[in-house]
Amino acid sequence: MIKGKPFVKWAGGKRQIIDKLKQYVPDEFNTYYEPFVGGGALLFELSPKNAVINDYNKELMNVYWCIKDAKKFESMCKELNHYETMHSEEYYYEIRNLDRDKKKFNKIADYKRAARTIYLNKACFNGLYRVNSKNEFNVPFGKKNKVNTYEGQNLGIICGFLNYNNIKMLSVDFEEAVKEAKKGDFIYFDPPYDSDTTTFNSYTEGGFDKEEQKRLAKVFKDLDKRGCYVMLSNHNTTLVNELYKDYNIHIIEAKRNINANGKKRGKVEEVIITNFENKRGFEQ
Repeated sequence: MIKGKPFVKWAGGKRQIIDKLKQYVPDEFNTYYEPFVGGGALLFELSPKNAVINDYNKELMNVYWCIKDAKKFESMCKELNHYETMHSEEYYYEIRNLDRDKKKFNKIADYKRAARTIYLNKACFNGLYRVNSKNEFNVPFGKKNKVNTYEGQNLGIICGFLNYNNIKMLSVDFEEAVKEAKKGDFIYFDPPYDSDTTTFNSYTEGGFDKEEQKRLAKVFKDLDKRGCYVMLSNHNTTLVNELYKDYNIHIIEAKRNINANGKKRGKVEEVIITNFENKRGFEQ
């Protein structure tokens, strides 16, 4: 089976550690939940028949919705072709600044907003998605003379996956996204990462601070009590180890390239946390 791959570059994306993640996926599960879906690397790799995917970033989820709708998908690609033709630093900032006028921006057709999201991701500095406190995209120009915004075949594969399977798509709080999860379902949490120093977490205007990390741990524990399989990725920090000390903490090495400071890119320690034994699920 030909599988899709992420259509945007996302901070903390999982493509380069996908083989490590797959080692900790349960052999069997019912519905797959991914409350911080981002670029969807594990979603596309697993290609589940039944899934609930979510991201609080409404502009990102709008892209998923448009890819699923054949007519909007076609219109979005035409828009992206136009962006590629018009691409320049001046044009980039013109498109970036569209969200400064909220009334006008909210009236833009959803497929045009979806194309804008992909274009900005491909043309901005280091493929970073970041917004300020007003929820305005504020990443500077990436200094590329030319951008390739999409691979038609890949988007077509994703369109098919979203249409031929039972995939529910949401843009709500992560706790809300898993409220219907039941025993035997598999939930993978890939939240904005914690840090012992500073952290990038501005995917949405509210950010994701240590209190949110604590709230996420409570949700993890609640799902554990419900009999769900739960897996979570994060940095190997003091707080994360404290919050999940009662569960299986697997330390892995990952390479991160999205930091604006080149000296801070490179290998980092991450953790994969599960409430079940590796590849065996719950004891019967």
